[in-house]
Parts: sequence; structure tokens; C-alpha cells
Amino acid sequence: PRRAKLLVALLLLPLCAGVGRAVLEIASRLEFNEVVVAPLLAGVLCMALLYFWLPKPIWVYVLGHEFTHAIATVLCGGRVKGMKVGSEGGHVYVTRDNFFVALAPYFIPIYAIMVFVIFALGRHILNWESTAVWAAFFWALGLSYSFHILLTWNILHTRQTDITSQGYVFSAVIIFLGNALVVVLGMNIVSNDIGLGLIAHSLGNGVSETYLIIGGFAENTLTNINSVLNSTSG
Repeated sequence: PRRAKLLVALLLLPLCAGVGRAVLEIASRLEFNEVVVAPLLAGVLCMALLYFWLPKPIWVYVLGHEFTHAIATVLCGGRVKGMKVGSEGGHVYVTRDNFFVALAPYFIPIYAIMVFVIFALGRHILNWESTAVWAAFFWALGLSYSFHILLTWNILHTRQTDITSQGYVFSAVIIFLGNALVVVLGMNIVSNDIGLGLIAHSLGNGVSETYLIIGGFAENTLTNINSVLNSTSG
């Protein structure tokens, strides 16, 4: 029920604040070398130029969007019966639908994942280890992830049944948390300074501190209300 999802979303808002704080803290610890920074930024710049100066590759985005719906369905134990993709939009016909299936394309960067898979296979099969290969990898990563961010932002300006079916607030919370998780895992992959232990510690601290702040605020508010009531009754 959408009302239940709205309630869940409201309860998760402090979690979003805590995760946001943790992501900023983790990002502040990043230390890149030139093999990472220059290609990564070049990929982002290339995608920005393509996005703002050339016709937007909507068909390519829609293909990845619907493919992600299909993968999410399979992961949830459903079956894919068909897929329709076009420059005006697309649709995938599935036997199972839930919030993960509906919202997965908005926080799973399918093309960036493909870059990781291709690179991993290349390292395993063809022994890709040269500096040029690493530079190409980070360039492709910057290009593909910024493609995900820019095109997702673009389609969110239009009415999306994926979003309306789940409710705007609930969808926003899930999309934010999903993208935050992807970002911190990406930082773990591209930087030797960001380990999973640090990520878990920062996320735990950020979330717990946020709930403590909210709890303290609520306690002070109740105390003040109680004081006012007592003074009024007296």
C-alpha cells in the first residue's frame, strides 16, 4: 500500500541524512593518482559534451533502463516475457513486480557495471594490467556513470510510472539510498584508501549520530512541552 510506503519513507529520511553525511566523509578521504583522476574526469567531460551539444542518446538509455528492469525481475524470481525499446520510451513485460524491480534502473548504473565486467574479464583472460588499460577503464567508467546520472536526471523531468506507482517520497528515498550505496562501492573500487571496513564504520557512525541528534531534539521538545503544561496547570 502506498500509505505504508510513505510511512516507511518518512522513517527512513534520517537514514538518508546519515548516509549522506557518511558519503561526504568517505569522499573526503579519497586520494587519487593521475592514472585515475585525468581519465575519470575526461570521461565525465566527454559525456557532458555529448549530453549538452548533441542529440541525447535516449534509445541507448532506454535499452539499459528496460534491461535493468529485466535483470531485477530475474533476481527476484520472476520471468521476462518481452521487451519494447524505442526513442520515445520502452516497456518490459514481467511476471513479478515490486519496488526493487520498479526502481532498480534509477540507481543501478547498468553501463558502468558492464565496464567493470569487461575490464574484469580482460584482466582475467588477456592479462590487462598496463597503465594505458587502466586509463581506458577509468575513462569508460567516468563516461558510463555520468551517462547514468545525466540521462536519469533527464527522464525524471517527465512523469514516470515507475515512480508514481511507488509514490514520490518512497521512490526518492530508495533512489537516493541506492545511488549512495553505488557511489561508496565505486569509491572502494577506484581507491586503495577506501576499504569496506572504513565504509561500514562511516555509514554506521553517520546513521547513528543522525538518529541520536533527532532523538535528542525530540527529547528536548517533549521536555519543553511538559514544562509548559505543568506551568499552565499550576
